[in-house]
Amino acid sequence: MNGLPTPQNPLRIGTRASPLAMAQAHMAAAALIASHGIDMTALEIVPMTATGDKIQDRALAEVGGKALWTRELDAALDAGTIDIAVHSLKDVETLREARFFLGAMLERADPRDRLVVREGIDAVSIADLPQGARLGTSSPRRAAQVKRIRPDLETVLLRGNVATRLAKIAGGDADATLLAAAGLDRLGMHDVGAVQDVRLLLPAASQGAIGIECRAGDAATRALLAAVDHAPTHRAVMAERAFLAALGGDCRSPVAAHAHWLGDGTLRLDAEVFSEDGADHVAGHAVVANPGAPEILARRLLGEAPDSVRRLFAR
Repeated sequence: MNGLPTPQNPLRIGTRASPLAMAQAHMAAAALIASHGIDMTALEIVPMTATGDKIQDRALAEVGGKALWTRELDAALDAGTIDIAVHSLKDVETLREARFFLGAMLERADPRDRLVVREGIDAVSIADLPQGARLGTSSPRRAAQVKRIRPDLETVLLRGNVATRLAKIAGGDADATLLAAAGLDRLGMHDVGAVQDVRLLLPAASQGAIGIECRAGDAATRALLAAVDHAPTHRAVMAERAFLAALGGDCRSPVAAHAHWLGDGTLRLDAEVFSEDGADHVAGHAVVANPGAPEILARRLLGEAPDSVRRLFAR
């Protein structure tokens, strides 16, 4: 890509083909159009089906982890068939290959979870669910948090895109599930589910953030992306990802991390690490005044954690 994209030389935007991913790709396109004064004819959205979208019956942690969301887009960047890739950053590996560059993050949406229940259940919080209810999720973080709050609840595997999971709840595969508020809002489902307070369910690292990657050596595209980067979001999300990296967390790890800006301009990072069954956990926070603060917090929490938690992060 040399200079601004044109209809003859469009910027090719790679994305997963799911409805939510497509909505996020169009958000990225809108940001580029607004920032550079181009129109949609100078952009081309290239959807592809990720391996993670094809596997519906197993937790991804068992069959390859977060790389199953990025593999096809990475290959397309390497091959030069796309110029940028738009990701839900929560689904992107914490440590990325140096040949890829995270050039921009759009302004973060609501990072919280929403509780969705099947018809006949009256609950707006995890605490309201009936005794022994089945909560469907594929997230180790959500499963551990739910079990810590309500040990009587049964967690069952529930996978698929948003529409698929909602259909499974309606069909009785589970009594309830937790979905990201940001994803529901981006699909226009503003009234679906009940928001859970972050003091009850601390979000996953990067939840609600859209990231845009390009090839590290593509200086022109890096410059295009720099114009749409939301710096406060970028700094907060990178603090969360630095915490995960220092912890050694991966998609199997029950970890929550949420960095947020306080009214005085301070960036605060809250974090929790759980045992797999949620029975044990350790929590803490740090002011991110320098790049090393997330790592210091990670090391402190591991030092304070019981063996049931610490062993999940042994390297």
